[in-house]
Amino acid sequence: MAEVRLKKVEKQYPNGFKAVHGIDLHIEDGEFMVFVGPSGCAKSTTLRMVAGLEEITGGEIYIGEKLVNDLPPKDRGIAMVFQNYALYPHMTVYENMAFGLKMAKVPKNEIDIRVREAAEKLEITDLLMRKPKEMSGGQRQRVAVGRAIVRKPEVFLFDEPLSNLDAKLRVSMRVRITQLHKQLKSEGQNATMIYVTHDQVEAMTMGDRICVLNYGKIMQVDTPLNLYNFPKNKFVAGFIGSPAMNIVEAKLIDDNNKIYLEISSGDKIEVPKNKIEKLKSYIGKKVWFGIRPENIGNEKTNPLPEELKVKGKVNIVEQMGNEEFIYFVIGDTQYSSRIPVEKSTGINFNQEGQFYFDMEKCHIFDFETEENILF
Repeated sequence: MAEVRLKKVEKQYPNGFKAVHGIDLHIEDGEFMVFVGPSGCAKSTTLRMVAGLEEITGGEIYIGEKLVNDLPPKDRGIAMVFQNYALYPHMTVYENMAFGLKMAKVPKNEIDIRVREAAEKLEITDLLMRKPKEMSGGQRQRVAVGRAIVRKPEVFLFDEPLSNLDAKLRVSMRVRITQLHKQLKSEGQNATMIYVTHDQVEAMTMGDRICVLNYGKIMQVDTPLNLYNFPKNKFVAGFIGSPAMNIVEAKLIDDNNKIYLEISSGDKIEVPKNKIEKLKSYIGKKVWFGIRPENIGNEKTNPLPEELKVKGKVNIVEQMGNEEFIYFVIGDTQYSSRIPVEKSTGINFNQEGQFYFDMEKCHIFDFETEENILF
């Protein structure tokens, strides 16, 4: 079993700063778990505590059935892939991949088999006799992953491994690592992976589940689609998704037995009847109103009733090829809309247009706690 369990794990530095606040997390055997969050949210610190590179100051960490709090990294059954590759410059690819096994006194023929198998999986067999300086960043990162594979660890740990690569290489390596995880699982090998990134696109496309962190606390742990469609709080809603969800202040009002969201411009948008029950106690109060760009349309994207229509002035239109992002202002607040190119009205800078809000897809958050009221 290669499950990983964190029980009330804390990290406090000698100066009194608390980086991690009692994290509880269960990562299943063979699961691809992604830690995501903004800079300084303690995702790398948490990963380093699992690895044994950072001392924990409270709680327990288990790898399999083994409590590893006091075990050195080499005895934890983990292999780590770093952001900066950490390859030995004077060694060939083969020697880099074999080095850890030599130190563990694995027989030569076994080392050769493992290195060549890993190289084949990562398509770097033709690079085995090269040195790191003779390779691209993407090739070096594959070597670093290969060095982890040959050790046959219980758990793979990735600390922002793609952040040094250009955009195109990041995409190809993202696919490569995801394929590797599925391949190892299909071959019956240990394939539990914990992957740290600040890039929510990487998180959404790679993880079986995602752990969203902020200020050393877990905001939500769920599948990518559940995080996107059912965010538990305002932070998760705003962090997951690109372009980001529109989140603005609003007030819930009752007008003639209908519930409306009144936004800063004074415009009122009707709330669907099926959402009213959960909002009754918030009538007359301020809330946070959230709606994703793809849920704000125009008269060509399945026209909606008049009460869901608001007039806005366009700031900028970004053409993305198959769709366009329209940034517009209602009152003094900017919103973004995502429109398929075939539904474009050709609206442009400084023009006014009608925007329709699909309120069946809206999110409403408590103004104080920032928790999602509707789920």
